[in-house]
Amino acid sequence: MRKVSEKNVHRRIALERIDRLFELAQAIFSREPALADRYVAIARKIQTRFKVRMPRELKGRFCKKCGAYWAPGKTVRIRTREGKVVYFCLRCKGYRRIPTKD
Repeated sequence: MRKVSEKNVHRRIALERIDRLFELAQAIFSREPALADRYVAIARKIQTRFKVRMPRELKGRFCKKCGAYWAPGKTVRIRTREGKVVYFCLRCKGYRRIPTKD
């Protein structure tokens, strides 16, 4: 029988915690946006500590520049422009452009 390495167990737990933190951030954002931002910061710290990649569906839910949790219409403006999806952070005025598939 193959033994599961301790490192893989830690990474799996880290991914579960990151998912949970984003769920909590989404649930609490309407009442306490600062706490939602804090949950994102903790999730990013876990990601770097355990060397795991942020899941693709979670990458687009926060600003990489200022760390703000993105809620469409409240903290981020999403537009399509010239074959790209443009995310514009309303807190730090930073933006992210993601090419769309043709």
